[in-house]
Amino acid sequence: MNKYLLMMLLAITSMCLHSPAVNAESAKDNYRTYCMQCHGMTGLGMGVNIQDMSVQPRDHTDAKAMGTRTDVELFKVIKEGGLAISKSSLMPPWADTLTDQEIHDLVKHLRTLCNCEYSTK
Repeated sequence: MNKYLLMMLLAITSMCLHSPAVNAESAKDNYRTYCMQCHGMTGLGMGVNIQDMSVQPRDHTDAKAMGTRTDVELFKVIKEGGLAISKSSLMPPWADTLTDQEIHDLVKHLRTLCNCEYSTK
């Protein structure tokens, strides 16, 4: 019985220690899969699709611009698309593709790209 408890504790501890990294890696993977075509590999807004777009995608590395958007707004635009926050209709909604948790993780990833947080200044 003691071996069983020890194995369970080790398994739970391992899952807890690795969860944040998995979420961060998953967010990076989702960014590469769903966002990179328009926003570019590094988030500069220079993806392969911009040749055919009338509006240039947001530069996710621009701390000044990204710092004016709340996490709630970023979540909403990812989930519901650009029109949800009065932005470009070219930004598609991802509600049918990504879970709310994956969208929250993407918002955190965007904050790492811009190295910023929401600012009222």
